[in-house]
Amino acid sequence: MKRFLEDINSPADLKRLRVDELALLAEEIRRSIIDTVSSTGGHLASSLGAVELAIALHYNFNAPEDKIIWDVGHQAYAHKLLTGRRKEFSTLRQLGGVSGFPRPVESVYDAFGAGHSSTSISAALGMAAGRDLAGASNSVIAVIGDGSLTAGLAFEGLNQAGHLKKDLIVVLNDNEMSISKNVGALSAFLSRKVTGRYAKMLEKEIASFINSIPRIGGRIMNIAKKAEDAMITFLTPGMLFEGLGFHYIGPVDGHDIDALLSAFTVIEELKGPVLLHVLTKKGKGYPPAEEDPAAFHGPGPFVVKTGKPKKPSPISYTNVFSSTLIEIAAQDERVVAITAAMPEGTGLSKFAERFPDRFFDVGIAEQHALVFAAGLAKEGVVPVTAIYSTFLQRAYDEVFHDVCLQNLPVILALDRAGLVGQDGATHHGLFDIAYLRHIPNMSIAAPKDESELRHLLYSAVKYGRPIAIRYPRGSCTGIDLTAPLQEIPFGSSEVLRDGKDALILAIGTMVAPALEAAVSLEKTGIRVSVINSRFIKPLDEALIIKAAACAGAVITVEEHALAGGFGSAVTEL
Repeated sequence: MKRFLEDINSPADLKRLRVDELALLAEEIRRSIIDTVSSTGGHLASSLGAVELAIALHYNFNAPEDKIIWDVGHQAYAHKLLTGRRKEFSTLRQLGGVSGFPRPVESVYDAFGAGHSSTSISAALGMAAGRDLAGASNSVIAVIGDGSLTAGLAFEGLNQAGHLKKDLIVVLNDNEMSISKNVGALSAFLSRKVTGRYAKMLEKEIASFINSIPRIGGRIMNIAKKAEDAMITFLTPGMLFEGLGFHYIGPVDGHDIDALLSAFTVIEELKGPVLLHVLTKKGKGYPPAEEDPAAFHGPGPFVVKTGKPKKPSPISYTNVFSSTLIEIAAQDERVVAITAAMPEGTGLSKFAERFPDRFFDVGIAEQHALVFAAGLAKEGVVPVTAIYSTFLQRAYDEVFHDVCLQNLPVILALDRAGLVGQDGATHHGLFDIAYLRHIPNMSIAAPKDESELRHLLYSAVKYGRPIAIRYPRGSCTGIDLTAPLQEIPFGSSEVLRDGKDALILAIGTMVAPALEAAVSLEKTGIRVSVINSRFIKPLDEALIIKAAACAGAVITVEEHALAGGFGSAVTEL
C-alpha cells in the first residue's frame, strides 16, 4: 500500500494529493499518533477524533497565512504531523521535543498558544479584527470542542463575534465529550439533530398537502419550503448559533473528508461569522479508545494491542484524595464534591458512584464551580472542589469575591500543584500560593506525604473556613495509610530534625528532600534543623521565629515560583 505521510513536510505537500487519497493518509496519521502516544503518553482520544478535520482544514485553507486556532490543543496532533513536525513527532511531550499543545515558538503553523480551554473563539475574533485593521484578507478559523462550549468564555467570544460581523469561521468539533461525558443543558441541546428520515417525512407531508391545492400550489410550495427550513432550524442547534448572529452549517460528518471540503467551499462564499458543526467520534480508529475515551484522554505509555498500561499505575496523591474523601463523606453527610469536567482526572469518579446525589460536575466552568460551591456553603453544606492548580487561575475573582470575602467554608483540593512534567508550561501549578495567600480569610496547606493529605482533608472539614490543600501529580511515598483520620491543629507546623547550624523550612513534597539534605550535611559536620511547615497561611510564626533565632542560616524550600511563594511569606515575618 502506498504511503503518503512520509512525503508530507508541510501543507503544500498535502495539497499535492488527490482527494481520494486523503482517507488513506488519515489511516497513516492515526497509526502514527497511536504508535507515538503508546510510547510517550499524551492526549490520544481527542486527536484520533480530529484527524480528517485537520486534513480538510490544511487541504482547503492556506496556513500559515490563514490562521487555524486549536482550542486547548488536545486534538491537534494530526495538525502537528501535517505541518513539518513529522520527523520529530516521536519526541512528543519529551524534554526538548514536540510540545503536546500548540506553541507559536515551535511552529508558525501554531497560530495561537493554548493548553487551557475555551479561548479559541476570542483569540480568533481578535485576530480577525487585527486582520481587518491591517487591510488583509486571510481566513481565521477557530476549532473548538463541544466540551469547551460549556465555559462562559466561549460564549463571550461568540456573542462579540455575532455583534462585530467579522469574517470568522468557528468549527464546532462535536464528539459529545470534553474529557469525560459532557454535562449540562447545552450538551443536551447540541445532541438534538433532525435525522434525514424525519426531515423527509415532513417534506412529504407538506408536499402532499400543497399538491392538493389547485393552481396556486407552486407559490405555496415556496412558502412551505421556507417554513420547513425554519422548522428544522428551530429543532436543531442552528437556532442557538443563528440567534447569536452566525451562519450555521451542519451537522456534517467530521470523518467524511469530501463532506468537510464541500462545507468549507460553501463557507468561503459567506460573509460574516460562520459556525460549522461537525460530528466526530473520540478515539476514532482505535477500538480501546472508542470504547473508553475518558480512559484514553491522556494515557501514559500503553501496549497498542491491548490498550493496557505498560507499567502498573502506582498509588497517586489523587487516588488517596479520592478514597479519603469517600471515607469522610460516609461519616459526614454535609460533604459534597464538585469538579469542572474532570471526574477522572481529579479522582472523583468513585465518589460519584458512591454518592451520586452529592456529586456535581459543572462542566468546563471553573468560575461557576466556585460560586456554586459558595452557594452550597451558605446553606450549611461542606463543598470540596477538586481542581487542578493551574485551572483555579480561571476562577480567581470568584475565590476572592464569592468565597473568601464572605468567609465561606469551601475546601479547594488543588491537584497537580507544583511541576507536572510532560504537560508543560500551561499546566504547571507554580502560582497558587502567590495568588491565594494575600486573599483575606484564605488558608493554604501542603501535606508532606499522602498520610498527611488524609489528615489535612479530614481537618479541613472541621475547620469551617476557606482553605486550599495543594498536592502534587504523581505517585505517593508508599507509607502506611491505615492510621485513623485525625485533626491537625490549624496553622501548626512540625519539627522533624534539630540542629543549630542552619534551619530548613520546607512544604509539601520538598520536605523529604530537605531531610535528605540535612542527613548529607550532618556528615560534613553541619547540623541542620528541618521543619515541615505544612501551613503556608497561616504560618506557625512562634515556632518559626524561635527556630530561626537559634540557627545560623534559614533556608526555605518549595515547589512553586519564588515571587510571592512560601519563602516570600517567611521573609515577611
